[in-house]
Amino acid sequence: MRNPNGYGSVVKLSGNRRRPFRVRKTIGFNEKGHPIYQTLDYTKTREEGMIILAQYNKDPWDVEKKNMTLGELFELWLERKAVKLGRSNQASLKSAYQHCKGLVSFKYKDIKAYHMQDTIDHCGCGYSTQGTIKALWGHLDKFALELDVNARSYSSLIQSAPIPETKKTPFSDAEIQTMWSMQGMPWVDSVLFLLYTGFRISEMLGLRTDSVNLEAGTITGGTKTKAGKDRVVPIHSKIRHIVAARLEEGGNHLFSHNGEQCSISTYRKFWADIMEVAKLEHTPHDCRHTFRSRLDSAGANKRCIDLMMGHKSQDVGERVYTHKTLKELKAAIELVTD
Repeated sequence: MRNPNGYGSVVKLSGNRRRPFRVRKTIGFNEKGHPIYQTLDYTKTREEGMIILAQYNKDPWDVEKKNMTLGELFELWLERKAVKLGRSNQASLKSAYQHCKGLVSFKYKDIKAYHMQDTIDHCGCGYSTQGTIKALWGHLDKFALELDVNARSYSSLIQSAPIPETKKTPFSDAEIQTMWSMQGMPWVDSVLFLLYTGFRISEMLGLRTDSVNLEAGTITGGTKTKAGKDRVVPIHSKIRHIVAARLEEGGNHLFSHNGEQCSISTYRKFWADIMEVAKLEHTPHDCRHTFRSRLDSAGANKRCIDLMMGHKSQDVGERVYTHKTLKELKAAIELVTD
């Protein structure tokens, strides 16, 4: 049966094609009176084409957006959405995109759950990278839905490797003394810094020198959560000389490497070397666990602990660092005497 005028048509193209049927609409006529067609899609069967044509006539969509490739969508997402994320998060998601490059020329609406899953299953990386790839697909799916590029979110169907159970093992007093005895070894000062501040390694490596107020005895830093961002941690008297020495080196970052911000991957190599020499088996995060555990054992106020750790607590209302608050934090951190 002939379609009504202006409805559009589905025509079969010549040759051996995976999707030989072209779904098209007439959008005008040239100077000779011949129709000018706009392609809506290509399908495997005429029936699929007629369904698409019916959908378009019922609710017309932006054809250019519907034909947007993964590469085009990602670039637009970088411009409009990624800028609202933290720098560390942006860097992780950009890195995750490298594992999706095999689909860069695919129309985004044609990318299904199994395509997304393949980028995770064949990335050759651990749970952390897999989780970031999954998160990237979630961001892109949400953006694509917002633009009407696709009609459903396949990222909700994909899976990444679960985060392995980790056993948090704090440093013992003897192990901390081992670290003090190794101060002459490069980067051991960073281990001691983590043990007496509770910062994460990403937070430590991101600390800028202008975030340190040696005179006031405080460091302002931290990321990840609302409670953790830009928190104030007093400089424990035992590591004041470490912080001062690092400041004297100059540069923009407190713990720099060759004059530049040290990357987490490079720092982990330094960490592994230190643990090998010390004959210890600890992760950098164990320092954070140790910091909290020692404060708790020393009887520090829970509110002060949560403020320094950057944890959300019912005992912590608005995070306003008054003179009294800073005095309390300094008193709490000095309870750790070893």
